[in-house]
Amino acid sequence: MKFGRRQFLRTGLAGSLLLSFSGWLNAAGPRRFSDAERAMLGAVVNAMLDGVLPAQGQQRRPLVARTVDGIASAVGGLSAASQQEIGELFGLLVIAPARLMLAGVSKPWSEASVAEVGEFLQSWRSSRLSLLQSAYGALHDLTYGAWYGRPETWEAISYPGPPRGYF
Repeated sequence: MKFGRRQFLRTGLAGSLLLSFSGWLNAAGPRRFSDAERAMLGAVVNAMLDGVLPAQGQQRRPLVARTVDGIASAVGGLSAASQQEIGELFGLLVIAPARLMLAGVSKPWSEASVAEVGEFLQSWRSSRLSLLQSAYGALHDLTYGAWYGRPETWEAISYPGPPRGYF
């Protein structure tokens, strides 16, 4: 089939409209995490913030859950491409064979110890593969951003809060 200039322009315009529409649909709301993704993120938050969070128990669980909610909010504010990449990373980490191969964690995330998850995170942090280092960086930045983005955590780092009265 031979395309003329007009057919090429029509096809390009139709493709642009389709991409715009799909981007609009994706921007309709924040990405919802599955229960498996929330369990994985909970394990990561527990390991990364182990020295900051209270001891295991009733005080720790709601803080971890709020931090996971903060991660969901942060991911929802990213570009569609970044959301897709993060979704692919989370998707791999929740599938048992991929979790075992990539993270070395044989148990479900909800049963993994802080030490096991910490070892996995450290292995990605110091990996020779830049892809794993980047994935660790994303998990790190999302976790700490969600944790320190909450005003009740600012006192621990002596942050007085954003400037007031300048706007």
